Amino acid sequence: MDKKDCIVLKDAALGYKKTNNTISVLKNINLTFYPGDFVGIVGVNGVGKSTLLKSLCGLLPVLEGKILVDQQPITELLLNELAKKIAIVLTEKIGGFNLTAYDAVAAGQIPYTNSFNRLEKENLAIIDLAIKICGLTIHQHKLLNELSDGLFQKTIIAKALAQQTPIMLLDEPSAFLDYASKHDLFILLKKLAEEENKCILVSSHDLDLLLKYCSKLLLISQNSVELISTSEAKNNKAFVEIGGGFI
Repeated sequence: MDKKDCIVLKDAALGYKKTNNTISVLKNINLTFYPGDFVGIVGVNGVGKSTLLKSLCGLLPVLEGKILVDQQPITELLLNELAKKIAIVLTEKIGGFNLTAYDAVAAGQIPYTNSFNRLEKENLAIIDLAIKICGLTIHQHKLLNELSDGLFQKTIIAKALAQQTPIMLLDEPSAFLDYASKHDLFILLKKLAEEENKCILVSSHDLDLLLKYCSKLLLISQNSVELISTSEAKNNKAFVEIGGGFI
C-alpha cells in the first residue's frame, strides 16, 4: 500500500467470554483502515458492531488471528501506549461532583502527563485547541450535568481529540441526540477525519447520516463483513438488506 495503515485485522475472530464459554461473534475478518478514513459501521442489533469496536481498542481480547494498530499487535501494547493510539467514545454518560466540560476534555491529556498528572503549558494548549475545534469555548466551564445531550457528546469527542490519537472509535454517538445535533456531530467528525487526518469508525443506526458524511461503510451481517465506499452503498444488495428498506 502507498499509505500507512492505522488498523489491520488479519484472519481475526472476535467475540467474548461468558462464564466458561467463548462466544464467537465475527469470524475470518480481514480489514484495513487508513488515516483519513471516516467509516460508518452498519448492521442490525446484536450482529457485532460493539464487539468489533471493543476488540479494536483492547476492551475485548482477540479470539483468533491478529489486530495490528500502527503495525503493532494490539496484545503487545501497554495501556498507556494504547491510550496514545486509540480513543473510544461510548454512549454511556459520565458525571461527577463539580466536573466541568473543561475537566472532562482535560482528562484526554492524562496519558501525556507525569506521575502526578500535572498539566503543563503544552498540555493546556492542546486542551484549549480541542475545545475550540469542537465549538465548546463558551460552554467549557459548565458542569457536565448542565450540558445538553449534543454538547455533552461534543465534550466527549473533544476529550478524545485532546487524547491526540490517530484513531477514534465511536459507538452510537448520536443515539440520544435531536436531528440538528446529529448533523452537527457528523459534520464535526467528518472535519476531524479530513482536516486532522484521523481514522474514525462510528457505529450508528442513522443510515442517512452515514451515507451523507462517511467516506466508507462497513456492512456487517450474519454471513459477511464488507467494507465499501459510500458511493457504492446504494447499489449494494447487502446494504439494502441491512438497511431494512431504507434505500
